[in-house]
Amino acid sequence: MARVFLGGRQGPAAMARKPMNIAASVLPLTRPRVIQPGLDRWDPQVETYRVPGLGALVLRLQGGDRLTITDREGRQPAELAVFTVATPGSNDPARADFAALDLKPGAESAGIARLLAGDIADADGPDQVAEWRRQLRRWNLPGGIDRVARVLEGDTRAGEAVTFTAGRDAVVVIHAPGAPMAPAEQSPATDLGVTLQRHAANPAPLPELPAPLGDIVAEFRVDRCTALSYEVKEGQFIQVIDVAGRQCSDFVAFDARQLQRGKERGIDMTTTRTMLGSIYPGPGLASKFFDMDMQALTEVIRDTCGRHDTFGLACTSRFYEDAGYPGHPSCSENFNNALERFGLDRRRGWQAVNLFYNTGISATNAIFLDDPWSRPGDYVLMRALKDLVCGSSACPDDIDATNAWNPTDIHVRIYDAKHSFSKAMAFRMTPDAEPRLTRETGFHPRISALTRNFTEYRGFWLPNRFNNAGPTAEYWACREAAAVMDLSPLRKFEVLGADAEDLLQIACTRNIRKLSDGQVVYTAMCYPHGGMVDDGTVFRLGPDRYRWIGGDEFGGKWLRDLAEQRGLKQVWVKSATDQLHNIALQGPKSRDILKEIIWTPPARPRVDEIQWFHFTVGRIGDFNGIAVVVSRTGYSGELGYEIFCHPKDAPAVWDAIWEAGRPHGLEPLGLEALDILRIEAGLIFAHYEFNDQTDPYEAGIGFTVAAKGNEEFVGREAVLRRKENPRQQLVGLEIDAKQAVGHGDCVHVGRAQVGIVTSGCISPILGKNIALCRMDVAYAAIGTEVEVGKIDGHQKRLPARVVRFPFYDPEKLKPRS
Repeated sequence: MARVFLGGRQGPAAMARKPMNIAASVLPLTRPRVIQPGLDRWDPQVETYRVPGLGALVLRLQGGDRLTITDREGRQPAELAVFTVATPGSNDPARADFAALDLKPGAESAGIARLLAGDIADADGPDQVAEWRRQLRRWNLPGGIDRVARVLEGDTRAGEAVTFTAGRDAVVVIHAPGAPMAPAEQSPATDLGVTLQRHAANPAPLPELPAPLGDIVAEFRVDRCTALSYEVKEGQFIQVIDVAGRQCSDFVAFDARQLQRGKERGIDMTTTRTMLGSIYPGPGLASKFFDMDMQALTEVIRDTCGRHDTFGLACTSRFYEDAGYPGHPSCSENFNNALERFGLDRRRGWQAVNLFYNTGISATNAIFLDDPWSRPGDYVLMRALKDLVCGSSACPDDIDATNAWNPTDIHVRIYDAKHSFSKAMAFRMTPDAEPRLTRETGFHPRISALTRNFTEYRGFWLPNRFNNAGPTAEYWACREAAAVMDLSPLRKFEVLGADAEDLLQIACTRNIRKLSDGQVVYTAMCYPHGGMVDDGTVFRLGPDRYRWIGGDEFGGKWLRDLAEQRGLKQVWVKSATDQLHNIALQGPKSRDILKEIIWTPPARPRVDEIQWFHFTVGRIGDFNGIAVVVSRTGYSGELGYEIFCHPKDAPAVWDAIWEAGRPHGLEPLGLEALDILRIEAGLIFAHYEFNDQTDPYEAGIGFTVAAKGNEEFVGREAVLRRKENPRQQLVGLEIDAKQAVGHGDCVHVGRAQVGIVTSGCISPILGKNIALCRMDVAYAAIGTEVEVGKIDGHQKRLPARVVRFPFYDPEKLKPRS
């Protein structure tokens, strides 16, 4: 359950109306106001949920509860099945009871039936499907649901909603139906929002806990300002849950077998940081906590917060005494009492993992703290790598922002070792969006057989490098033969309807009206002040049918908000990322590989006929093969293509390309090699070469601004004004030193800083140290001598000069070939 909470533990009952202050009603409000979009006030009577496209939700209703279902993106129906309430764990099956919500069953439950049978997958992955099935078993719902009521059918608008009032207690199943989307189709199933307004106030003083992840071996509530100890067996999982949000929890763990031998071997932060080369262990390769003997004790499997502390001790009595609070409870003293039964010596301060504690290192090397990032229900899931003695606290600090000034409870659950949980972090499109756990792309089964070196990228796992080649060999394969890379995290949005072209003309800097069917254009989207929202490509699939592909999930929301602001009623922006995954095949041999395996209808261009920034629709092998869309686009500076397919078909698509490509020298390519390729080609990357403070000209893509062909796009006046009065320009640098430079390195002329490096690499093909740099226009001329600052920017300088970029193939003859 995704609840939200803001400060204090007050519910509506604690906020009774007070007598009006007459002076306050007349005078303007001058009190400072803090905006926290991701931390709304927790209302014990309101629950909010997300139903992912093709996914489902099971809710227990009580008589008088109001259920609201919202179509978040438009044109997404909802299926409802309603049942009587059966006693959990009993053998009495629940019976259909549509009348409880004043509904009548009408449609066959094709979508729910397919989900139950495993024929379609929840967009959030197999773990969510398993949780949904657990809920069905919990309420003794039938394994097959025959009939459903359908609501929100037809051309519903984004934000359209329906509300029902429960006439009596019931259990409702809500499904976002749809079918797997073919690559050339534009009918993705998208999210539904659910709000449940309880008729009776929840008496609990804190939000309810999230649903268990599996079979619970044991669980404990750590009351606010206390600590407790517990034992965990090797292989079991430990879930530490922040119940109300913004509450820190110190965690300690000791090797139980070593304790029996009289040795205290617990998690050691200095050893952990040294072993990992990282400040915070997180899901992935750098995920373990070590003891002082360099033995791993726990592995982080999931982390939905992503911000913790590994620097300071658990809070101590001395800390509070020095602040003027003698006798104040502390985590260290609480651990002394809780761990004493295991023979651990008492300590003035305990070295601990400070979960949910928001600390960092400032520019002056000072440790700072602020309100925690955690939300209600956020958790860290760890696997015990040895038999452990553990301790968890609910930190009592109420004298600063450590716990947002309000200590609350922590909850611990232990799960059986038989479970297998996906490794994941939480991704949020916006601060107030529900979290989504890191997902695997459709190509992951094949890629994971070639490497274990993955990194989290915008909610997906992508490979950094591969086992038997490495980034240098991968790079040369792309430059000399061919390489294949997974680009599935790119966000795809179907833009549909009579107003689709008008919306994209307003949103994009290019002249979208010039696009023909089968054509692709690279463009930017800007805010009104001229800063960039994102860059990406627009595909024209047909009249009133477009596809926007960008790097940021916010792009879809931006388009929907823009349509509403401009009164465009006949346009729908539908998220399709979960229905459309893609790989890029890049390199001089890419055409030869693809033309062997892609069949296209007679009315469509063949692969060898596709022009640069055009696409075709085809199939793998022959007329009956897997459906794909193939575009002549890429991110490498070479001749290349992107192949789009449904995630369920991704392994077979990979296999076909891999088999056809191996005789041509095909290699897989990871993010490290891709970064070198795109820097050489002068291709920009979000939050490096551009952000919401840089306009397209400053980002080096001024060619995307159709100043005389698109007088309508958002931010046009600001962009053109900034063009006439430029302050910075993206330039290329050659550095006369072998030391690598990277994002954030300062660039100087004399003492003054005149630029900042956005990206840098050692170019294998050029044999030079190169970088992209955002430079003051006064020093942007080719040949200008500058220096890249290292250490503090002044104590060490690397000579450099401004050069033409792209560094590699500046006329782009390779991709045009």
